[in-house]
Amino acid sequence: MDDSQQLPDDFIQLCQSVTAKRPKTVIDHILQYGFITTEDLKETYGYNHPPRAARDVREYGIPLETFSVTGSDGRKIAAYRFGEIGKARFSRLSGRTGLSKQIKDELIRRYGCKCFIYLEEVNHRELQIDHRIPFEVDGEPDLAPENFMLLCGSANRAKSWSCEHCENWQSLKDKSICRSCYWAYPESYTHIGMRQVRRVDLLWEGADVRVYEALRQRAISLEKEISELIKEIIDRELGVDDSC
Repeated sequence: MDDSQQLPDDFIQLCQSVTAKRPKTVIDHILQYGFITTEDLKETYGYNHPPRAARDVREYGIPLETFSVTGSDGRKIAAYRFGEIGKARFSRLSGRTGLSKQIKDELIRRYGCKCFIYLEEVNHRELQIDHRIPFEVDGEPDLAPENFMLLCGSANRAKSWSCEHCENWQSLKDKSICRSCYWAYPESYTHIGMRQVRRVDLLWEGADVRVYEALRQRAISLEKEISELIKEIIDRELGVDDSC
């Protein structure tokens, strides 16, 4: 069923202004059929993480609501349709494409062409702009560059998965919790998804690959994981006492 005839003209224009492939796919499907299922996203369009595709649409100011339908195997699955049209953020997102480029260019100028999480240099085409604090928690932020971060595809997927399984995303909606989280501010954090853990992402490139290979061989000989061996080396170097 085509629901587009029942939608306001300005809302249709907002939908048609979205050119990014993933959200455009979702929007176009809903305009034509009235809703899209997680099965459609996976089987027809090849998107194995439907919540991320729905999130992309919401970040363009287009409200979606989630409901249940019966899938092809008879089980209940999630589906998405347009939510309350009055909540669409028309004015804030006019000219978003150009603004996104400005934000991306400014972040690259400030921090270099690299992923904020993994700290590795990435081709600018592969870097994605992401809200530091998820839209689902804080809504649309002030469009200043410091409210956004640049992520490679892998980091963006990892952040999405962690955020969507976090209690703060699901129910608390407290942006102060996000401000102290690794996924929002990896340069200064006290928790990861409300879990008391810390992490360091290491990357060996070029000639330094030999160091990684030496660690790998040592780990194999000791029948340990590389991460476990690295922790032991650091503990010895720092003289950390496990009893402290």
